[in-house]
Amino acid sequence: MKFPDDVKTLIERKFQRHHQNWLTGSSASWPLIINLNVPSDKQASAQNETLRSWITAWKKWENRNKKRSAASLVWVERNWRSLGTQRVPQKLTLHCAEEAVVWIDKADEWETVVKRYAAMVRQWQVLSDVLAKQYRFLADCKEEDFLSLMEMLQWISDNPQSNLYPRQIPLAGIDSKWLESHKNMVTKLVSVIKNEDSSDFFKACGLKAPPQLMRMRILDPNMRSATGGLCDISMPWEEAAAMAIEPACVFIVENLQSGLAFSDLPGSVVIMGLGYNVELLRQLPWLHKARCMYWGDIDTHGFAILSRARKFAPHLESILMDESALFDRKRLWVREEKQYVSMELPLLSQDEQRLYNALKSNIWGHNVRLEQERICWSKAWKIISEIASTP
Repeated sequence: MKFPDDVKTLIERKFQRHHQNWLTGSSASWPLIINLNVPSDKQASAQNETLRSWITAWKKWENRNKKRSAASLVWVERNWRSLGTQRVPQKLTLHCAEEAVVWIDKADEWETVVKRYAAMVRQWQVLSDVLAKQYRFLADCKEEDFLSLMEMLQWISDNPQSNLYPRQIPLAGIDSKWLESHKNMVTKLVSVIKNEDSSDFFKACGLKAPPQLMRMRILDPNMRSATGGLCDISMPWEEAAAMAIEPACVFIVENLQSGLAFSDLPGSVVIMGLGYNVELLRQLPWLHKARCMYWGDIDTHGFAILSRARKFAPHLESILMDESALFDRKRLWVREEKQYVSMELPLLSQDEQRLYNALKSNIWGHNVRLEQERICWSKAWKIISEIASTP
């Protein structure tokens, strides 16, 4: 015997599996006929109390749903030897998704999703399939954000190659915060509308990306003549690549304050705070003629960045990222919140890979991490100075 709660569970499972097809109208689910498993004479006699509860539960359900469409309930009469004639619920028929979602308390949510789905597909038929996969977005998006999305898509459709910066788009409500929250969705939908395969927001939308800035310090006073005496510079990487400098040594440090701590060094520059954007190193012709040193945090992401950087600067060496540096400041270890995923980093040296494996395996503690700023600066500067003075 299926009780109303059993039917609700069944419909919830069907909703999870089929709601995309329900939304597009391509489902063959309707009508959905659910057999309520009327018991046999023998079963009814053995489960008399359960039988009464089952009949009562369906009577209550029917009374509650007289004024709303939540399915058609069919009753039949059974003439049992031990219990006499009984009127029992035989089957439930759901004719459409609107009836099904009533059962799982999603009627209002479904109405919102259908309304928004229809509005977008009416404007851009090509979005029918991709939107069906965005049920939660359609359900949870604030109304003002949804309307802004519609306006944004229409503006991009009308101006496919505007070459404007995003904040120049002449639409109310399209500010930096909104763009950051909706960038991925806009990219996905615009790519479908344009019939292009692009995961790049700016390329997909025909917008101009803000220049990717690189911050560096020219540590050699003589070399600063190429920058009018400036030492600490942030500039687009294209301008950095065109600089008329010939450093003998380039230091690449993961964190800003470590780079700011550098004093003047003959023939040297320091690049700061690239994080994983180390592909910029490939674009700097003067870097590939210099000795290059990478110094990052002693944690799994520090080594992941080092390995990635060597794709673009194969001659890159590491400094202050060994076991000795790690244990010299053991009291300053902290926990790395989320370790890098891979177990192997192909461009690490044997010693670097060994230390990386030890960190991944937690042999010295859970997610051990030493931030590069915590390394004794006097020791670090001595090593850095010796490297810069070595021909």
